[in-house]
Amino acid sequence: MDDSLARFKRNHKTFYLVSEYEKLLAEEKGLLAVSATPEMGELAEEELKTIAERKAALLEQMEEIAGSEDDDEFPNELVLEVRAGAGGEEAALFAATLAEMYQKYSEGQGWQWRPLYESKSDLGGYKEAAFEIRGRDVYRRLRFETGVHRIQRVPTTEKSGRIHTSTASVAVLPMRKKPKIELNPADLEIEFSRSGGKGGQNVNKVETAVRVIHKPTGLDVRSTAERSQSANRERAMAVLSAKLERAVEEEEAKKHAAERRGQIGTGDRSEKIRTYNILQDRVTDHRLKKSWHNIDAIFKGEINSVIEEFEKIQI
Repeated sequence: MDDSLARFKRNHKTFYLVSEYEKLLAEEKGLLAVSATPEMGELAEEELKTIAERKAALLEQMEEIAGSEDDDEFPNELVLEVRAGAGGEEAALFAATLAEMYQKYSEGQGWQWRPLYESKSDLGGYKEAAFEIRGRDVYRRLRFETGVHRIQRVPTTEKSGRIHTSTASVAVLPMRKKPKIELNPADLEIEFSRSGGKGGQNVNKVETAVRVIHKPTGLDVRSTAERSQSANRERAMAVLSAKLERAVEEEEAKKHAAERRGQIGTGDRSEKIRTYNILQDRVTDHRLKKSWHNIDAIFKGEINSVIEEFEKIQI
């Protein structure tokens, strides 16, 4: 069976269309057998043309149905969170470096990048930050970046030349058109405050910044980028739904980790996935057990070689 037909046959929404397509294939086969005869040639040719048109229409319909599902499985919008881990100020600086790496990569892909929330350290690193990224295949390509990233380097403030290890966590949250998690208003605590930074007098004087806390889990989300309180609230609620969905998926993945084919990790943000060793100019992904060199280029967004290794894996 043709690979594409097999895919459509596994999908209950396109299964019935495949049966129609297969009937056309059988008719086509029969007509081809008689098309060489003089008395049937012209008639068969007309019938074959009609069948080809009907087959093309069915394929287009099946692709459209399957494509709409792919859009929800691999949406073209996500929220990327970075958070400083172990290592104090060094970890915050590393979190900022990771954010800049993903920003430059996104810009190179032609994706839209927009900050949603930033909490900076004294030296300009990120204690935590969240960014919205929109573009074709954005979640498909970045979905394996979730986890703990570790850096090994000698900080500029280190006089003895000792190597420090710092960490920062990354979470990639797909923003689906149809969220799988419904929020119960009774489970939410919503706080409002003034947004800092750019945005005009209205943003700085009015309480437009929103923080939404999910009381049962303790998860919280902030949004400060929008110009109105309602817009920030809507965005924060959407991100919270995505975070709760991610938490459920992590738990399920842990339960069935031993059974998963092509296992490359649970996608848990507490899982150590990658080490950036500055002195050895080496980036190692522990899931793939593979390394790359030229860290400077990687931190400037040249991570295609890393991303493409994951695309070769069939999950």
